[in-house]
Amino acid sequence: MNRIKITKMQGCGNDFVIVDFDEYKKTGLEMSELAKKLCDRHFGAGADGMIIPDTHNNGETDIGWFFFNQDGSTAQMCGNGMRCFAKYVTDKGFVNKKTFSVKTLAGIIKPEILDNGNVKVNMSSPIFESEKIPFKAKNNLNQKIIAGGREFTVNAVSMGNPHCVIFTDEDVYTMAEEFGPLIESHEMFPEKTNVEFVKVLSRQEANFCVYERGCGITLACGTGACASVAAAVLNNLTDCKVKVNLLGGAVTVDWSEYTGGDSQNIFLIGPADYSYSADFVL
Repeated sequence: MNRIKITKMQGCGNDFVIVDFDEYKKTGLEMSELAKKLCDRHFGAGADGMIIPDTHNNGETDIGWFFFNQDGSTAQMCGNGMRCFAKYVTDKGFVNKKTFSVKTLAGIIKPEILDNGNVKVNMSSPIFESEKIPFKAKNNLNQKIIAGGREFTVNAVSMGNPHCVIFTDEDVYTMAEEFGPLIESHEMFPEKTNVEFVKVLSRQEANFCVYERGCGITLACGTGACASVAAAVLNNLTDCKVKVNLLGGAVTVDWSEYTGGDSQNIFLIGPADYSYSADFVL
């Protein structure tokens, strides 16, 4: 019987199990296998993803992370997970700065701990080049695809991971439930995709539901919120600073740096909260 210490955190209901690297080493498991065990909602702690702080990184950044989805697959980036990670590593003393750099598969990400307890994350620049998303069309905006016998107008965006943003006047949860699994694995997205259904309420507010690649419908997705606002701005549907209402709460996405032409940094601002810490028996 093997016991490891875990911490459960959530950002707008998007929940994560965090395991220190030294605790992970006790398990003798591959990280992907540990993620599947811990994230199982019936036999494990239950979570959308697992995070392991990389306190042994090479010094290129202040710290790194290993991030895995519920199904054991890796993800390049997760905005809600990054907010939880940022609060966790500063509280543990792994990083002694309010603003610091994190090495991820999506590149270097810079979170900032705000005075009100929220976390602001510089999510870098949205990516619109089809080959980098990747997306099998020359242009990434307002492309037509067929899924479930229905035509959709999609906007493909990468935030280090692929997103398919669909604007709708229908109920976003119902749309995600019915069509999310079909579009996630659509042939136009060779690495699969996260799927966002977005209902714009005003120039400054939108409702949002996501079917996450490797997870299904989740209560929140930070990279998806950023991708959705970027697509909305380029379609002239919203301003550059938008309140995004997720199933689990609200975040603010701020792309005020955008002035046209090459994309500029986009920021995600929202809460990160502890659920519990515990010993987990493997």
